[in-house]
Amino acid sequence: MSQSEKGAVETFREEIDPVVFLFGALLTLGVIGAFFISPKTVEDGITSLNDTLLGTLNWALLSIVFVIVLFLLFLIIGPWGRIKLGDDPPEYSFLSFFAMLYSAGFAAGVVFWGPTEALFYYDSPSPLFNAGGGSAEAIPIAIQQTLFHWALPQLAVFTIMGIAIGYFAYNYENVPLRVSSALTPLIGEDNLDGPFAKVIDILAVFATIGGVATSLGFIGSQFIEGLDYQWGIDMGNIGILLVVTMMTLLFTISMVLGVDKGIRRLSNFNMVLFVVLMVATFVVGPTLFLTLVGIEALGGMITDFVSMSLFTGAGAFGAGNAEATEWVNTWTVFYWAWALSWSPFAGLFIARISRGRTVREVAFTGIIATSAATIPWFTIIGGTSVWSQHNGVADFGAVIAGDAGAEVSGFILFETFPLGSVFMMAFLVLVTTFFVTSADSSTLAVSMMTTGGKARPSSINRIFWGVVLGMTAAILMILGGTGSANTLQQAAIITGTPFAFVCFLSMLALIKDFGSNYGRVLLQDETVLVGSGTKSESETPAGPGGPVESDDD
Repeated sequence: MSQSEKGAVETFREEIDPVVFLFGALLTLGVIGAFFISPKTVEDGITSLNDTLLGTLNWALLSIVFVIVLFLLFLIIGPWGRIKLGDDPPEYSFLSFFAMLYSAGFAAGVVFWGPTEALFYYDSPSPLFNAGGGSAEAIPIAIQQTLFHWALPQLAVFTIMGIAIGYFAYNYENVPLRVSSALTPLIGEDNLDGPFAKVIDILAVFATIGGVATSLGFIGSQFIEGLDYQWGIDMGNIGILLVVTMMTLLFTISMVLGVDKGIRRLSNFNMVLFVVLMVATFVVGPTLFLTLVGIEALGGMITDFVSMSLFTGAGAFGAGNAEATEWVNTWTVFYWAWALSWSPFAGLFIARISRGRTVREVAFTGIIATSAATIPWFTIIGGTSVWSQHNGVADFGAVIAGDAGAEVSGFILFETFPLGSVFMMAFLVLVTTFFVTSADSSTLAVSMMTTGGKARPSSINRIFWGVVLGMTAAILMILGGTGSANTLQQAAIITGTPFAFVCFLSMLALIKDFGSNYGRVLLQDETVLVGSGTKSESETPAGPGGPVESDDD
């Protein structure tokens, strides 16, 4: 072993948090191994626990996510929004910051579900609305429901974790950049290495691997199914391993290059291709219809936002309570829980790239700017799919009935276009690059979790978790035909549900700190009540949370 290799190994050994690394790795690999030993037993146990959680805590997930959205909107328009995450200037331009946040957060899911999700709501509308399945009235409601699921609420749980982790890590002396740091005022700085904090960080590792690998398994299957559907290339299990190995190699190279050279550049490319494909679909597709239905769906989402957020299915008009509750659990509660399973990784990554930005900038980018990109995508891509199905231009019947996977919807849609092969190739490239950016940013986040908060983990650490993530995604794709993929997806939900309460406590931690240390920040920049204990101060009056940006900046 060369001297440099010895140095790299020594750096890896010195940087890791042994408790979080070992327990996180053993828990993740243990679940994977259990599927090979007794998949049926594990599947039954996870399904039972999943059903119990969804049946008893659906109201809690709906309420917590709704309250977090309101709090972030308050941060955007209120005086606390001027608080900065540290003293340093922002590391990245706003466009790069936005592209990384969007690409690494949930854009892979946006691409996967874009052509598909509205079709399910068109066929089976939410019981909250009195619309018949497959009717013209169901079309705008289907788009509206899709926009609701992929705009503010999902993004909110990522953003609140990012703000909380970044604020306490960058504005206090001895707070590391890790998930448990979001609860600093509640558990105390002296207890950040205690058992409670360790449990949160271990669960964060497991939730990230489970949630992200499940998602990447679906994205990878979209790539595989696309090759099979369009060109008749049946990859088989060996082919799946080769494809995932190639993608793992790509995102590992991107990850080792670092945020600036790897993730930033690929994220910028993703957003350009994303916009090009969306605009081209708008032009080639039913342009006037998409404009009209988009306005109606957006207006409906805003008007019905509160009722859609808090709808549990109880007392639903036009449907029995059990049926309505099942619909809500199958869709809205499932999405919130799945997003929560991503919240540790997404929050930590957002914190990593947000140093020097204000709370308002992060909150605005996290839920408003990203929604501004997501809403047109689902309106255009999803709206074109529904229009094509309703008017007989394309046949998604097998997808809606469950006889064909949702993976093929994009290819069914684009083959009806002029130059359909070009659209499908662009779609496959977008799927692949979003796979890579989601994988490398999540792997970076897991590496940071297992080092106790180091912003730039060693290459060995990142490569280890990259391989684990790639292996898990490959296993999900191979086992997908047996239903095991759905079971691990449920496992991600089970792990994500506790993070609803972690996100809620993170919000309370911010309120406690901002309220006690800043008091009332006047809009005219006249008064900021000052506390003590910050990492740093600026010329602008500041409290323990650090500097407050002037309105004149």
